[in-house]
Amino acid sequence: MRRRAGLVLLAFAVFFAALSPLLRWYAFPRLAKIPPSQYQEVVLEAKPAVLLDYSTLKAKKVDKVTIVQTLKGNVEESEKIERSAGRDVVVWDALSYVQGPDGKMVSAIPERYIFDAHTQAPVNATGEMVDGDPVRREGIEFKWPFLTEKRDYEYFDAQTRTTAPIHYRGTRTFRGLEVYYFEQTIPWTKVPMPKKMPIEGITAEQIAQTGMTRWYTTKRMFWVDPVTGAPVNGEEIHREELRDAKKMGMSEDTVTAFSGHVKMREDYIVDTVDLVKSQRVLVLLLTSYLPWGFLGLGIGLAALALWLEARSRRPESPTNA
Repeated sequence: MRRRAGLVLLAFAVFFAALSPLLRWYAFPRLAKIPPSQYQEVVLEAKPAVLLDYSTLKAKKVDKVTIVQTLKGNVEESEKIERSAGRDVVVWDALSYVQGPDGKMVSAIPERYIFDAHTQAPVNATGEMVDGDPVRREGIEFKWPFLTEKRDYEYFDAQTRTTAPIHYRGTRTFRGLEVYYFEQTIPWTKVPMPKKMPIEGITAEQIAQTGMTRWYTTKRMFWVDPVTGAPVNGEEIHREELRDAKKMGMSEDTVTAFSGHVKMREDYIVDTVDLVKSQRVLVLLLTSYLPWGFLGLGIGLAALALWLEARSRRPESPTNA
């Protein structure tokens, strides 16, 4: 009886020991994915800021500039691309909407970001764009991969339409989470005028014909949860200038279009941290808790099976007459 029980326990030990790596290396890449229908909105603010007043064509200090960033999953487009890509794909239609202290639009720049649902690697396909201009992304944007590593990553900058390293700067504690801190600095670079202008009847093409140009620099900072790869906080020290501005009738040749330290609004930080804390448990179940738990269970069952086998082979003590 003991021997039969030992064989059953040994079979379970082999099963759980084999299940451990399967969960980590087979199930995890197939189950940990960004859902194609995800919707996310984040509000960021620069308080105070410098903003170009288009009524006077002069820069002035304002109390606040607000940036509303939305990411909306396009399920129909992702299904189309998946058929040719042969893998799970997410299509995010993003919009960065900037408004002044009076609530009026300063700029509205749409993007389409196409990426692998598990690795977050870009998938170059028709429709990938920034502000209507076709682009071919390299590197990540908006989100890091699951199980983020302590290293530099290539990060896409939508303003310049280029990719540059975003540097790992160490581990921090943010709102009770251990996070990885990343920084990227984009030097002064000439960038396109937004297609949608705040002045009625003026287009980006008309401005380009005058010879006035738009320049931009930023230092972006992200606090990233390494388990989910989701940023729990983001900031930018952002500056934009119009150069050769006298050609557009401005009093100075270089005029600040926008300057400010952009930060996530507090209520959105709280919501993001709460969401990430719940999601990271699901990732840890597949990568740590269950694999190590099943491995430990398998070892324990194997030890118990061997103990029962040894007991079954032990000769019985002679009984007294």
